[in-house]
Amino acid sequence: MADEVILLDFWPSPFGVRARIALREKGVEFEYREENLRDKSPLLLQMNPVHKKIPVLIHNGKPVCESMNVVQYIDEVWSDQNPLLPSNPYQRAQARFWVDFIDTKVFEPADKIWSTKGEVQEKAKKEYIEALKILETELGDKTFFGGDTFGFVDIAMTGYYMWFEASEKCGNFSIEPECPILMASAKRCLQRDSVVKSLPDPEKIVEFAFKIRKIYCV
Repeated sequence: MADEVILLDFWPSPFGVRARIALREKGVEFEYREENLRDKSPLLLQMNPVHKKIPVLIHNGKPVCESMNVVQYIDEVWSDQNPLLPSNPYQRAQARFWVDFIDTKVFEPADKIWSTKGEVQEKAKKEYIEALKILETELGDKTFFGGDTFGFVDIAMTGYYMWFEASEKCGNFSIEPECPILMASAKRCLQRDSVVKSLPDPEKIVEFAFKIRKIYCV
């Protein structure tokens, strides 16, 4: 009997896209179900009653929540191809450390760039670039964060890569002059087949970002 795999998601989500990429890296067939986050479906509320957030992976009726938890689950269940986490325990721990860094030190200022203005936004832009520079140092001369292999940390960052253009336009700044090495790796990630098939049109993300700014009255 074939696995039933359903993904509850929202198209511009930098978190939902992580699950989409991981599933496609593994060649897993799945049913994509778009959620309206202003009118959440009974299925989403049933499958994620604690946080009521996307993404939720439903595998044979059982839910897995939180984006990087979902990615790790996908890696462990479909372990026969394209490993996303390294086999070495220390390297695995390091990968999880950097994902935690991304989802705190990158997420918080990124969120403020498109939801604030003035001094708050300027401070957020500075903190955002500082965080990206730390990641660039960790990346070094490697092709990907995992070395020659696209993996766990790259998937985490790709959700932010797809929002780079929107962040730049909302904040009126440029990332590449500050972080050219990171940007080169970002471009490599964005060219992967699994990523191309998972990402929406960048212009649609920009349009969505400016709609959100209007909601926040900025």
